[in-house]
Amino acid sequence: MPGARRSLASPVVSGVLCPCGSPRAAAAPGPGAEGSGGGPCGRAVCEASEQDRRLRALFQKLDVNRDGALCIHDLAVGLGRLGLHRTELDLLKIVKAGDKDLDGQLDFEEFVHYLQDHEKKLRLVFKSLDKKNDGRIDAQEIVQSLRDLGVKISEQQAEKILKRIRTGHFWGPVTYMDKNGTMTIDWNEWRDYHLLHPVENIPEIILYWKHSTIFDVGENLTVPDEFTVEERQTGMWWRHLVAGGGAGAVSRTCTAPLDRLKVLMQVHASRSNNMCIIGGFTQMIREGGTRSLWRGNGINVLKIAPESAIKFMAYEQIKRFIGTDQEMLRIHERLLAGSLAGAIAQSSIYPMEVLKTRMALRKTGQYSGMLDCAKNILSKEGMAAFYKGYIPNMLGIIPYAGIDLAVYETLKNAWLQRYAVNSADPGVFVLLACGTISSTCGQLASYPLALVRTRMQAQASVEGAPEVTMRGLFKHILKTEGAFGLYRGLAPNFMKVIPAVSISYVVYENLKMTLGVQSR
Repeated sequence: MPGARRSLASPVVSGVLCPCGSPRAAAAPGPGAEGSGGGPCGRAVCEASEQDRRLRALFQKLDVNRDGALCIHDLAVGLGRLGLHRTELDLLKIVKAGDKDLDGQLDFEEFVHYLQDHEKKLRLVFKSLDKKNDGRIDAQEIVQSLRDLGVKISEQQAEKILKRIRTGHFWGPVTYMDKNGTMTIDWNEWRDYHLLHPVENIPEIILYWKHSTIFDVGENLTVPDEFTVEERQTGMWWRHLVAGGGAGAVSRTCTAPLDRLKVLMQVHASRSNNMCIIGGFTQMIREGGTRSLWRGNGINVLKIAPESAIKFMAYEQIKRFIGTDQEMLRIHERLLAGSLAGAIAQSSIYPMEVLKTRMALRKTGQYSGMLDCAKNILSKEGMAAFYKGYIPNMLGIIPYAGIDLAVYETLKNAWLQRYAVNSADPGVFVLLACGTISSTCGQLASYPLALVRTRMQAQASVEGAPEVTMRGLFKHILKTEGAFGLYRGLAPNFMKVIPAVSISYVVYENLKMTLGVQSR
């Protein structure tokens, strides 16, 4: 590779790999090693002695304290001397990726192994971006790759990604991946820039930004999580689901009093009975004690597992039916597949939704438990009672999922347009904020349907209440309470969102560590 096109770390870093892309550390002289036919690429330069010399030279340059191992401090100082400035988080990722004996540092063997694995990943990424298959990446290919993943950027932004990447702190030096100003990146430039950098590349943008519903706020989230081919093949997907289910169970339990208050306000609050938050809590405690605040939470937690499993399986089958060859669906495909999967999952567990509402509204001593409640409904109202409110529940899926995804995509693209010049990683707080705002907007749009659903589910539990249809309930609420009546219970519903997301995130991250899920 010409000197003008090498990274700031050349020739040491660039010399780690043969120009053909084969890791020198993996090369071993073959039968024709003499002359020019040595290693796996057929070049004499791949001979074991040459590869070992270059790798050891790089290792020694990075081993600042000369103790035979690379710690985060060694990498920070050593890479800085080579002109490569990395954040502490980046360096931690490098060490964790190669640290096989978990001693917090890399010995020479671990360092070589890391470079081999990392180069393979970089090669796969380069090929996925090289749409024209001409050995170069240009701005149009970056735009197209991101568009396929549901991320929209302008060609000017893509050119910035190609031309100028600032590394480390904002006052640090600027590294140019495109060395000769051609606005294209070949394999050598791509490899040299990323060789001693954790895999923070363009295809991972969608993994950072995929609209995760794993942070459960207790609502009927209708768009399932997507998992990569690697996550599905390695079995990481079920660990994510288990961690998400556990996090949902904890967050729902912690916010159950607010959820029960919401149900009570949806069913009982009116102009003549203007139930407030403090008054509602007081009424619940006076009627059944402190434990009554958690009525209905048991069934609410139990339905997490079957709903998540059915939704995931249905989503995967619908993706195959759609026939897309994209690993991640585009937004309109995800809306369609997610809504259908949500409808299938909700149809399967809907009787549990009715039970949850009835258990939340029950008076002290009315039922001995969930089974008693189910038997009581079945004997007095028949099987059809378990599907009361089913129609407004299904109708609420489309506005919730559509607005939720649309707002999330808008916020995502706005952030990328403004801040994604140096990095595609938005950070935890930006992702949680975008998810919370989009979910809130989706709830606002579908809340009237959710309220009507809850009232229909509760009809027989309210003494003397007439059996009315969805249309009749809408007319009755608008006539007696006005448009505001369609949003009864909205305040406690929104009050629980931030604590639910926060609790869910903390529990989810800890469960992921326990289950051995690798963070991206």
